[in-house]
Amino acid sequence: MKQKTIFDQILLGEIPCNEVYSDEKCLAFKDITPQAPVHILIIPRKPIVSLQEIQQEDQALLGHLLLIGTKVANDSGLESWRTVINTGEESGQTVFHLHIHILGGRTLNWPPG
Repeated sequence: MKQKTIFDQILLGEIPCNEVYSDEKCLAFKDITPQAPVHILIIPRKPIVSLQEIQQEDQALLGHLLLIGTKVANDSGLESWRTVINTGEESGQTVFHLHIHILGGRTLNWPPG
């Protein structure tokens, strides 16, 4: 059995979050260790570990997550932002539940890491 991640616990209401958006497909909330003035995480309610595990059936869900990313960025007053999905440990993924980072509110340098 897969061990519950912190995001699973948030979705189950076991751990609180600073929610900025919620619907039947996803939840968006402020990151507890922000890397920019605006740092929002968007997680699907469907338990997907990473992009390595997505299936054809997830196409609409992934599009929805990106649309919600734009909504929460706009609602946060951002005109520019970075959208990040880390896939795998070497990329910096630390919670193994697919999530999208929305980062903004300052100049973001390139390359990022």
